[in-house]
Amino acid sequence: MSPLAPASRPAVLLTGVGKRYDIVSAFAQHTVTVAADPNPLAPAQYAAHVRRAVPPIDDREYVPALATLCAEFAVGAVVPLTDLDLDVLAVARAEGRLPAFVPDPEIARATYDKYETHLLLERLGLPSPPTVLPDERAPSYPVMVKPRRGSAARSIHPAADAEEAAFFCRYVREPVMVQRLMDGPEFSIDCLSDLEGRCLNAIARTMIESRGGESIKGTVIADRELIELGQRVVEALGVRGACTVQAFRDKQIGLGITDVNTRFGGAFPAPMYAARAGRTYPELIVALAAGETIAPHVGDYQAGVTFTRYFWQLELDEQLRPTGREIVEGGPSRPR
Repeated sequence: MSPLAPASRPAVLLTGVGKRYDIVSAFAQHTVTVAADPNPLAPAQYAAHVRRAVPPIDDREYVPALATLCAEFAVGAVVPLTDLDLDVLAVARAEGRLPAFVPDPEIARATYDKYETHLLLERLGLPSPPTVLPDERAPSYPVMVKPRRGSAARSIHPAADAEEAAFFCRYVREPVMVQRLMDGPEFSIDCLSDLEGRCLNAIARTMIESRGGESIKGTVIADRELIELGQRVVEALGVRGACTVQAFRDKQIGLGITDVNTRFGGAFPAPMYAARAGRTYPELIVALAAGETIAPHVGDYQAGVTFTRYFWQLELDEQLRPTGREIVEGGPSRPR
């Protein structure tokens, strides 16, 4: 475990850290960072200054455990790295129990359900592909049959016609929706908003390759239409903190939003590489937690950078402490 960072700024508590070593280590450069995860083998916790096991998200002691950590380490921002506790954190924020960087509970709940997200976007006048429930007729084919609460690209099936769509609606063992199969390139916009819901920046990128629903290759682009779309979405929803908006540019209907994730996206390196000095999203969140006011700088970033991601690992001893040993000399992992 590394020495604690200077205590001049409030600490940050990251929940559900899982394998997001990149995000945890980025925060740890700027303030005391506490990683909370119920899994003792979650690798990202070893990039934090402090790692603590907490009860499962559905345990009634989950929020009290987080509140205890906030008090112990003077936490100024609770930042989720998974969808699973967004609703729980949103309610805790609304009740004044946690300083969580999350939207209001109704937005957290709606964006966790892809069909409710579609309805929400339509109500707000934001572009969403034609989407229906299984017992409704799709306006056109082909379509995608998708779980309403899916993640990691789980159980998503293209269907060429109504017969195929009906089959996959029966085949997938969870509630699904039927959405137009967008005929065009896919993009993501990595956004950050302050605690009043103002968009501070929106960084657009291509999605060259994804695995398990997570982007592993992409290029940051200066696409004004995408930048403005990201800003419109997060400000309409009142997002606090990070948000990733995914959209396709269909040849016939233009832009259509397929996902709104009110947390950091899988391609976290893209906005890190693209941000101007002093304006990376972890730095800005730490500043917001300290009560600073950040001037919006939407679209001000370095386009043209490309990222490509890969896997690495940590060796742990019998007490699950990182040994610091690498399988090759000079490897990229830096256990703390």
